Amino acid sequence: MVRYHLPRGMRYATLEERRAFYTSEFNFKKVQEWLALLRGKVKFAVVIGRHTRIFPEKYREDAGTTIIIDEYTGLADVRDQILEFLPEAAYYDRNVYDSNDRKTCQELAFDLDPENITCPVHGTLADKMRRGQGLGFCKLELNMVKQQAIGLYEYLEGKFADLRVVYSGRGFHIHVFDPEAYGFSTRKRRLIAREVKRKGFQIDEWVTAGGMRLIRLPYSLHGLVSRIVVPVKKGELDRFDPVHDKRCVPRFLGGVIS
Repeated sequence: MVRYHLPRGMRYATLEERRAFYTSEFNFKKVQEWLALLRGKVKFAVVIGRHTRIFPEKYREDAGTTIIIDEYTGLADVRDQILEFLPEAAYYDRNVYDSNDRKTCQELAFDLDPENITCPVHGTLADKMRRGQGLGFCKLELNMVKQQAIGLYEYLEGKFADLRVVYSGRGFHIHVFDPEAYGFSTRKRRLIAREVKRKGFQIDEWVTAGGMRLIRLPYSLHGLVSRIVVPVKKGELDRFDPVHDKRCVPRFLGGVIS
């Protein structure tokens, strides 16, 4: 399997590093603060080893499967289930459900990833896909997608009042918590996504339109790049460096990056 090219200092996390992170570094308090922004009970999900092909041997057949965690007694229980799977990625479900588990609405979000950037060195996404590097990216692409996140945030400020930006481990997510945005129809979400694309922002339309309901869980570990998913204030974005920022570098990499 071809390994993805990543900026210097970023690499796949091993199973033991994943275990160490979720055992001693996963920040319950910060996760709880984020979940308090959401509506209703939250469903979580994990992917064990779809992209890294690093997984516990007993879960080999399920390594590429999305596993939903919807039965739990609290965050400690969620953490224990994550420790059982030792996944490369952890998510939460943006859908809001009623007592009969029927979807009633959905959090609006925008997803910007570096591979969607046309890089002067590595070309378009199609070019990267042909080389088997569809999820690979360079420092230049990382900086370019950060500038896209800044621009998109400023554009969305004219439309929404409650925005939060999250460094997703590779790119950036912009979450909209305005109450009325939860009730947007699929058609309206699709129109918003297309409008944003026309403005030149390289978002994943499937996320904004609602086809992909899962989004990376803040304060979880992105196992493809060994970075912690962290919210970032808009005013910090311009100087934010996810390769070196201590907030997103896990302890198992402490002092390694130069």
